[in-house]
Amino acid sequence: MARMTAPDVRATKKPSGLAPSRAILSNGGVVVVKETQKTPSVTMNVAVRSGAVCDPVGGAGAMNLLARVIDRGTASRSAAEIAEELDGRGVTLTIGVTRHLVSLVCTCLADDFESMIALLAEIIIAPTVPEIDLAVRRGEVITAIGQDQDSPSVRSTEELMEMLYGPDHPYGRRLKGSLASVERITREDLLRLHAARFAPSELTAVVVGDVEVSKALETAEGVFGHWQVPEPLPVPLARPSTSAVRRSTVIPMMNKAQADIAYGFISVARSDPAFYAHWLMNNALGQYALGGRLGDSIRERQGMAYYVSSALEAQIIEGPLLIRAGVSPENVDRAIASIDEELSKLRNQGLTERELTESRNYLIGSMPRTLETNAGIANFLQRSEVFGLGLDFDVRVPDLLRAVTLDEVNEAARRAVDPARASIVVAGPCQKP
Repeated sequence: MARMTAPDVRATKKPSGLAPSRAILSNGGVVVVKETQKTPSVTMNVAVRSGAVCDPVGGAGAMNLLARVIDRGTASRSAAEIAEELDGRGVTLTIGVTRHLVSLVCTCLADDFESMIALLAEIIIAPTVPEIDLAVRRGEVITAIGQDQDSPSVRSTEELMEMLYGPDHPYGRRLKGSLASVERITREDLLRLHAARFAPSELTAVVVGDVEVSKALETAEGVFGHWQVPEPLPVPLARPSTSAVRRSTVIPMMNKAQADIAYGFISVARSDPAFYAHWLMNNALGQYALGGRLGDSIRERQGMAYYVSSALEAQIIEGPLLIRAGVSPENVDRAIASIDEELSKLRNQGLTERELTESRNYLIGSMPRTLETNAGIANFLQRSEVFGLGLDFDVRVPDLLRAVTLDEVNEAARRAVDPARASIVVAGPCQKP
């Protein structure tokens, strides 16, 4: 058996923070291991960088459909045998798709680690996509798309992403696809997609729990190391253009009682040095306490929103900053005007030192809570690997946030949230203007 490279132990010479170990398998796959002894269990978060951005032209939703059927049989096990293996060990396997990842996540007893990571490897490397299971899962996806079409919240957000990025950009396409695109996808399409996009070069296996690092690395090499597939060509991701004008549209859904507002901008990439200033700015705007400035104004003081918040979704390229609110139909115009007002105040007057300090303390203080469980640690390490943040990122976060000045946060606000360049979608019982 070919040997994997030695673990990267630079972050573990002087133990601090999580201090995980990282190794590259003989075929180029990456394994990140964090040994803990909180419970006699192990969480595995195994991801392939082949998310929805890899959907072929005309095949929106293909990767989501593949993920839905990928565990329904392998070259050596039937769907029933996989289910029996999971049920017999009391394991729930969660398979998820984002724009950049297909992830398989499960937690098992420490004694079952070797068997379960072997099963995950089989599912990732050699799915068979049986026709009968594909038909069932396709029906489930079509039902989910129909439910989304009846949801003002989902429709407003999906339409906003298309408005920001365009219908042909991977970020602008619907992750689940459309009824028409999903109905066209065949078993052969999914097998070709798997063969083209799943490869060890795109693999990161994160193992967290009661297992020795050496054992985890050796086992991962044993189950993944034989996988030999050429590295896929990179998916072209065009840099989006920010809008120079304000845009808005209404999706009439007259049978609904509530209107959902999606209001947003193209923001920053995760690798942008200004990300931390944008992170702090967004926290004060729409996340801190009961929803930051937006929640305090629109929900608490004016009492006209069922919910309101903002989210910064920094990605491989520039991701969106999304503001979402649910309001009574008669309050749509007032709510949008209030969002405009809060953004204008933020751009023109900036945050206060107190707001910056509170947001910084909140983000630093919330870090330990995200790392209380093996699953939380595994998710954190997977994200750190995807964005190349380093093995010691958990240790560096406080200093990265403390280094951000008030001027930098306020410059981020001036760059990011100009109401004159906002894109706005309203879905609900409203007529088009």
